[in-house]
Amino acid sequence: MNYNIALLKGDGIGPEIVDSAVRVLEAIGKKYNHTFNFTPYLIGGCAIDATGEPLPKETVEGCLASDSVLLGAVGGPKWDTLPGNMRPEKALLGIRSAMGLFTNLRPAKLYSALKDECPLRADIVENGFDIMIVRELTGGIYFGERGMREGKYGEEAYDTECYSRMEIERICKVAYETALKRKCKLISIDKANVLDSSRLWRKIVHEMEKDYPEVEVADMLVDNAAMQLVRNPAQFDVIVTTNMFGDILSDEASQITGSIGMLPSASLGDNTRGLYEPIHGSAPDIAGQNKANPIATILSASMMLLYSFNLKEESDNIVNAVDKVLNAGYRTADLSHGKEYLSTVEITDKIIENL
Repeated sequence: MNYNIALLKGDGIGPEIVDSAVRVLEAIGKKYNHTFNFTPYLIGGCAIDATGEPLPKETVEGCLASDSVLLGAVGGPKWDTLPGNMRPEKALLGIRSAMGLFTNLRPAKLYSALKDECPLRADIVENGFDIMIVRELTGGIYFGERGMREGKYGEEAYDTECYSRMEIERICKVAYETALKRKCKLISIDKANVLDSSRLWRKIVHEMEKDYPEVEVADMLVDNAAMQLVRNPAQFDVIVTTNMFGDILSDEASQITGSIGMLPSASLGDNTRGLYEPIHGSAPDIAGQNKANPIATILSASMMLLYSFNLKEESDNIVNAVDKVLNAGYRTADLSHGKEYLSTVEITDKIIENL
């Protein structure tokens, strides 16, 4: 099979980690007789430098013409003083919106080989955990009405949280169907004791419950969820929540896995074309030093094989290779604690050897 993949390498360590994922995909292609065609496009700070805007029209068109998209990272201190609509991060919201990507899947898994890296007590994570966070991606406060105005106490700014029935129903459908493929356990996280938007969210979650009788559903307030993630993460299987809550909670979940450099993500819409990226940032302090951990990006590529191309065996092959490398004791700089570690290229070599 032939697949066309748009590459958005971005800024900082983005080019290095995307190059690692490309190498792994090429090795998988050779092993399973697939051809992956890669076309690079500009996004973020590098796009600003080259074109004057964070998300050029050519990039949007290229992504929409591809079978799927692999993204590195965007941003850095160089562009921090730009106005909000010109910041590199604005390109992320733009490309998600242009591609119609309303679902973000963020797995948070504690690998057995990395249990000692988890900041939680050993008895809490003795049996590990494997969480899938289903985050609504194109609605809520990040996309709501916003602005500046003169208020009761002078100048004030406002951002609006707004969700429609359609937006809630479609993300909940993804969450219920994801739960069916796992342990049939779904926790919906909201702030229904305060927010009207959360009350509608909760109402619709339970209206849809009758269509998925196999799934056990519970509600949890977001402040309690933040506490429970560090108190007993194993209680969670599938989480569904709003854009902002999902943004915050998935970053919290990433920290209890041992390293943010291990966690992939998939952003999906109504078709098979998705956007796949590591959840970490551009790490400009180590850019170009061959020190970045590419595993989150490599695992993002494995999610692409599964969710966009329906290549489960190939996807599992990558995940298993990562497991083997970690179980053999190989580590990147973020996991080395000052001890000897493998470079970005070297850890990629090891993963390819174990495919």
